[in-house]
Amino acid sequence: MINARKIKFRHAVLFVLVALLLFWYVATPLIRVHYSKEGTDELRLIWNTQHNIHKERMLPGQATFDNGHIFPNEDFFMMFDWWTDKGFQRCIDITPKWGSALDIYLNGAGRIDTVQTSPNVIARLKPCEGDADPFRP
Repeated sequence: MINARKIKFRHAVLFVLVALLLFWYVATPLIRVHYSKEGTDELRLIWNTQHNIHKERMLPGQATFDNGHIFPNEDFFMMFDWWTDKGFQRCIDITPKWGSALDIYLNGAGRIDTVQTSPNVIARLKPCEGDADPFRP
């Protein structure tokens, strides 16, 4: 015979584990970068999230993403570098918001599209130290 208390306890433990995983998934900040279909060049990019670095390529009309940290410390940083083989290079320092998704839109010229990108998101972006302003043509 199966003990009802053991079944209830197992269900409670399973519920707590699923709730913790769901909280972790929902609370972790997500940053997505969308490249306009009007773009003409392939973008090369680097995500640097507190020294966790990965490189990608992005064609016009594509998007990329990375996750921030759910509990960032005072040394946390997140940077997104992108460039083309034909010339420009840009970099932004991103301050993710806990429990949200930030959508950044790049126009056809590879600059941050300030019309499509929300002002709340733009407030969380700044040019990397020593780099040109990624918001201006």
